[in-house]
Amino acid sequence: MTIAPDKPGTSTEDTSVPEGHVKLVIDGEEVIAPKGELLIRTAERLGTVIPRFCDHPLLDPAGACRQCLVEVEMGGRPMPKPQASCTMTVADGMVVKTQLTSAVADKAQQGVMELLLINHPLDCPICDKGGECPLQNQALAHGRADSRFVDTKRTFPKPLPISSQVLLDRERCVLCQRCTRFSREIAGDPFIELLERGAHQQIGTAETADVLDLASRTTSGQPFQSYFSGNVIQICPVGALTSAAYRFRSRPFDLVSSPSVCEHCSSGCAERTDFRRGKVMRKLAGDDPEVNEEWLCDKGRFAFRYSTADDRIRRPLVRNADGVLEEASWTDALRAAAAGLAEARAGKGAAVLTGGRLTVEDAYAYSKFARIALGTNDIDFRARPHSAEELGFLASHVVGTTPESGVTFREIERARTVLCVAFEPEDEAPIVFLRLRKAARKNRTRVVHLGQWTTSSVRKTFGELLACAPGSEAAAIDGIAQHAQDVDQALASEGAVILVGERAAEVPGLFSALHRLVERTGARLAWIPRRAGERGALAAGAAPTLLPGGRPVTDDSARAEVEKAWGVTLPATAGRDTTAILKAASGNDLDGLLVGGVDPDDLPDPDLARRALENAKFVVSLELRHSGVTEHADVVLPIAPAVEKAGSYLNWEGRRREFAVTLEGTGALPDCRVLDTLAVEMDADLFTQTPAASAADLAKLPQSSVKAPFTDSGSLKEAFTDRQGNGKVLLATWRQLIDNGSLQDGEPHLKGTQREVVAKLSAKTAEGLGGSVKVSTERGSITLPIEVADLPDGVVWLPGNSDGSAVRASLGAGHGSAVNLTGGEK
Repeated sequence: MTIAPDKPGTSTEDTSVPEGHVKLVIDGEEVIAPKGELLIRTAERLGTVIPRFCDHPLLDPAGACRQCLVEVEMGGRPMPKPQASCTMTVADGMVVKTQLTSAVADKAQQGVMELLLINHPLDCPICDKGGECPLQNQALAHGRADSRFVDTKRTFPKPLPISSQVLLDRERCVLCQRCTRFSREIAGDPFIELLERGAHQQIGTAETADVLDLASRTTSGQPFQSYFSGNVIQICPVGALTSAAYRFRSRPFDLVSSPSVCEHCSSGCAERTDFRRGKVMRKLAGDDPEVNEEWLCDKGRFAFRYSTADDRIRRPLVRNADGVLEEASWTDALRAAAAGLAEARAGKGAAVLTGGRLTVEDAYAYSKFARIALGTNDIDFRARPHSAEELGFLASHVVGTTPESGVTFREIERARTVLCVAFEPEDEAPIVFLRLRKAARKNRTRVVHLGQWTTSSVRKTFGELLACAPGSEAAAIDGIAQHAQDVDQALASEGAVILVGERAAEVPGLFSALHRLVERTGARLAWIPRRAGERGALAAGAAPTLLPGGRPVTDDSARAEVEKAWGVTLPATAGRDTTAILKAASGNDLDGLLVGGVDPDDLPDPDLARRALENAKFVVSLELRHSGVTEHADVVLPIAPAVEKAGSYLNWEGRRREFAVTLEGTGALPDCRVLDTLAVEMDADLFTQTPAASAADLAKLPQSSVKAPFTDSGSLKEAFTDRQGNGKVLLATWRQLIDNGSLQDGEPHLKGTQREVVAKLSAKTAEGLGGSVKVSTERGSITLPIEVADLPDGVVWLPGNSDGSAVRASLGAGHGSAVNLTGGEK
């Protein structure tokens, strides 16, 4: 017997059974299925849909709802009662009858449905799930036509806030346990639990020190504070769990749906965007087994209202003679911008700074604009801490890698050992975190984290911590062979993966140490930046030393490939990086700046950035909303948010994630169109009038024949402990997923789920400081409550951009910096 191509698992003439498979009969049809497969999956492959509520392909079987009952016969003898097909695995010789061929199974399913509907309220017209509810659909297909229940239905006060984002209507719950299993298995946040027993059983927040208040029917204790809480809303098969942000705002049949891609991190998650009357109402996780499976973090799901913020820029702005920005026509604004940039180009030159939000097509337009319209390689996409060592490493190890040649989500899941370096996955790439947890839970992958303390990512991936002081990660990597020989041996074995985050750019010598580690062990390495557009900007050449395709600017043959395609002569000297550009502008060595989506407070030195913006003779800003850049800009050109343009992101795997326009007819222009028109005003042609044109122009470039080699900086000689003199301690910091980022504005329910803003210290370092601590530099200070954690002594950790903890803006410091530590106000 073989497997038919059109119906996997159906029988043909061959009667052999492949090794590792079994033969059974479902509804009179012989089927071959792999050992261990659930009956409900085998039936699905045959095209038979068995009703279910608790079953989910990415959750462990539970058999909680009993809706999927089927009649089963083993060894010629029928089982005494119907069996749950979502928990029973296939066996050789098994005979299964579903509701299609068995009156017993059909009656059992009708009985279960009747039981589930006994206490279920008849509030479909006002329920958020109405119109897309599995309970509605299956009650119609597999339920009784009338009800025999005449007693009073069970009711509860409603809604019960599980968190600021998730609301619970307990009387609608069918106790399928999807939410509790997702929280426990997938996210590792076991806060939703089943409470009480019998007719009073319900779901709520897990009890900690407090107990269930039976009188008020509310729960107290640990709140449901998870980065993935929105998934329990989406997988709930009834309207029990609803979104506070979406509740009563629309009905499913009023919505228009469009496939889209998340713009918030470098995973490139598949999404479904639902909109109504030109306004986005909600986002749901798309189904993409290769990337995000069926999950989405709360930031990707709920942080979309920034595009309708009150301070969004709708028309071009030009600064008048009185120094005030006033609205202008596109023609006048583009002419003013072109004249100012042309004058700067003719003087001391102009440079380009882009942020991490760009699509590949927009990044390519910035890259081409810098070289052709401005005649410079002074362009950098890294609106964050960066280094020349980092750029050299990216050029040699990252550029050009694809899912076929590099590390992927699937490879992380299959890996035997994963080492995370300068990378906090739950905060910086949540879907990578879910794969790491899945790998550790399902495949016993060994996950090792090189960091400062046992974060939630370490705990939830069942990981090991290699603790080191912030800034000493390079020395720790070099010392693995001596001090962690078991880890070193694991990295040298087959299936080892190293994941490095963008924070590595703040540690001198770390990329060189990683290069040596990879060369010595053969482990595969992946760079996972925090922002969605960084990998695409790197490939598009929005960097001072790289042309599109990772071609070195200084290599004559590589540069000639681009010159031939573009029909121009390009500058042959490497450009300045972000910090060098800002220093030149603040010192009056650069006349013009073109800035696209950069927040000064994200940069290594926000004060330097503001001085550069103030001192530059002419500043053009391509921006969505008013910002620290638009305050100083001479011309502001509004651009389209992700939902109002087409394009693609290149995720951290090197996988292209294309998306189309969701909201049409808004009149907003993508960056590539604005830059193309601006270049025309400067007598240059970019051929990036549309995202499609920009992508086609980039595709015309031949595959690069030159790859930049990496120059090892050698072993690190700096003694990091020397920084801790005069009573100073070392600062560890990174941004949490839900913080004060501008793309999260306008969603208070999401804001309510951010993690507590505290300073973390070791018990010894916290001695004598009281309940709070003041962290200070010569720039300023931050005072936060203390939470004791397992950090090394002499180290303090602060969240990078949360309430009361804007580290770069307040301290002008970063990861590994020396700071002062004193007791805060009590």
